[in-house]
Amino acid sequence: MSSFNSVLLIGGSGFLGLHLIQQFWEVHNRPEIHVFDIRPLPETLPKIFTFNRDSITFHQGDITSEEDLKKAIDSSKSEVIVHSASPIHGQGQRIYEIVNVEGTKNVIKVARAESQIKALVYTSSAGVIFNGQDVYNADESWPIPEVPMDGYNETKTIAEKLVLAANSPELKTVALRPAGIFGPGDRQLVPGLRQVAEAGQSKFQLGDNNNLFDWTYAGNVADAHVLATEKILNPTTEGNVSGEVFFITNDEPNYFWTLARTVWKADGHVQKKNIVLNRSVAIGLGYITQAISKITGKTAGLTPFRVKVACAVRYHNINKAKTILDYKPKVALEDGIKYTLEWMDESK
Repeated sequence: MSSFNSVLLIGGSGFLGLHLIQQFWEVHNRPEIHVFDIRPLPETLPKIFTFNRDSITFHQGDITSEEDLKKAIDSSKSEVIVHSASPIHGQGQRIYEIVNVEGTKNVIKVARAESQIKALVYTSSAGVIFNGQDVYNADESWPIPEVPMDGYNETKTIAEKLVLAANSPELKTVALRPAGIFGPGDRQLVPGLRQVAEAGQSKFQLGDNNNLFDWTYAGNVADAHVLATEKILNPTTEGNVSGEVFFITNDEPNYFWTLARTVWKADGHVQKKNIVLNRSVAIGLGYITQAISKITGKTAGLTPFRVKVACAVRYHNINKAKTILDYKPKVALEDGIKYTLEWMDESK
């Protein structure tokens, strides 16, 4: 049962944001849902979203603007902020700094100044502990590396630390670290896989595919945010939520290429034989194509970063989330892929 009357979803028009709307909508005694984003809600939504969009109050604004945020908070009368706004991978470093760091600083500053805000739930990333090395069953005690993997995770790390440091009795904060998000509405992972197949590159496999990887259905990630919101406002004997960080996954690690090949198969791309590129060879080729792309101005299809991600073991222990948040993935990986493929058919 909902213990708050209103929630402000920063970044609510994005991929994860839409799933957050859906999960908060499904909560008993539904709270008022307010969305703050620089772009409006999409005109067309995947069929899996059943929320009444007319009941969602939209506030357009810039996350780095104190005035825009204050206006949205005052208008919404929200008690809790869920901050999931973040640029997608592949953007320039300055974009990450503006949104992830400067934007998060601004959210914290305004939230502290608004006495009605009791809690801030932040969407971090499991990638904050990844620097290219294998991650085996990592829990929240796993250290954050001194040298980050890339600019995106560097700024997510900074933002996460800012959010956790802001925790106080007046403003309770928590950070969630989802891994490998996918699902209906995704404009990055699934479209990227389609582009690979359309370019005739689905026959190539980076690494030996013996690396377990955590994919997480977006609806489960959103559900974890609802649970964290409930728990941070209503502490239980299971453990503290405020000032804490939690890994969120589907709790069913799978071999990295499984999801990709399921998507390709649904689109009619089935390879009888794969060309396997050794990790070291692929990284070398990645540096070459990256250098060529700088000369030609074209986007590199193969980069050292992508090779390291595709070849690394990356799975996590979510016992803390299961124990303290009462989190249990409601949508299994197989069903999540099914829902995503159905959405792909809708969007063709």
